[in-house]
Amino acid sequence: MNIINVLIVDDSAFMRKVLSDLLSSDPSIKVVGTARNGADALDKVPKLKPDVITLDVEMPIMDGLQTLKVIVDQYAIPVIMVSSVTKAGTTQTIEAMQSGAIDFISKPSGSISLDIHKVQDELIQKVKVASKVKIPKEFKELPPTSPKPLVAKYLLDDKKKGESIRKKIITIGTSTGGPKALVEVISKLPKDLNAPVVVVQHMPKGFTKSLAERLNKLSELNVKEAVHGEIIHDGWVYVAPGGSHLKIEQQKEELIVSLDDDTPPTRGHRPSVDEMYFSLSKLKEVEKIAVIMTGMGTDGTNGLLSLKNDSRTIAIAESEASCIVYGMPRSAIATRQVDDIVPVKEIASRIVHHLK
Repeated sequence: MNIINVLIVDDSAFMRKVLSDLLSSDPSIKVVGTARNGADALDKVPKLKPDVITLDVEMPIMDGLQTLKVIVDQYAIPVIMVSSVTKAGTTQTIEAMQSGAIDFISKPSGSISLDIHKVQDELIQKVKVASKVKIPKEFKELPPTSPKPLVAKYLLDDKKKGESIRKKIITIGTSTGGPKALVEVISKLPKDLNAPVVVVQHMPKGFTKSLAERLNKLSELNVKEAVHGEIIHDGWVYVAPGGSHLKIEQQKEELIVSLDDDTPPTRGHRPSVDEMYFSLSKLKEVEKIAVIMTGMGTDGTNGLLSLKNDSRTIAIAESEASCIVYGMPRSAIATRQVDDIVPVKEIASRIVHHLK
């Protein structure tokens, strides 16, 4: 059995002890050390050579985001952020995911969570997944500070003749590694995009709002967290709120957001990519572009089959070369219903090409 060596970084001695105990309960995980802040962690990394690092977001001296950027720049070690559900915590976590963190764990009740045991199974699972991640070279590169939609924009401007009046919608489903992939795609879509974009990213409540705000700053499109009952518009991006399935309904000529908090999680996820796709498969007169990107598991596969069977759909999957976790795209590709398999940097141009 391969042992996964983990370094735990947290400014709370209590949290360091509890996280160590939770991870050490699994025989395949060994906590090789702990650190009280980022500076302490960077001193220990070359000595301990951990396979995975859990990194607190909010710390004195050197916080998680500063520490992460050094780790990403100097080491190819997967990092899982440990975050509190505060405005500062969620904002910094989303920035960390964009800057190279593989995933994150949310502390159930603040920076010192006495009930941290509630996320034990999730923490262990994410450490195991992170230990298998081979960080692509391009993942270490920070995205541009300003959008670069020139290639996609040229393709869109070239589309004039024979333009269809049929309603169109772009849907994106993603999980582990998704925030960085979403920046790569959304920031390259042109502001005059002639379709709305609906996004399901596996995230808990609180974090999806910060994700939408971050994407809005980096994109020419308007990006927001979706609201129940709102009409969706071309050139806007709607991010499914954590804890709610996002479904799209048609009322007369308008497409409407429907948020469902009552249906149980699908394969452990709410929002679920499958649930979004199932709702769209009922809209026979709407053309869809369905994109499945990096993520663990098979969410989106059954929904994609439903879309392909019942409606006009072009499917795009992220290729293995750029995926952090090649689970969701692999599963979708195995159906033989995917039209394009491309690295994440080419997805935006493929989307616009299919809008012709």
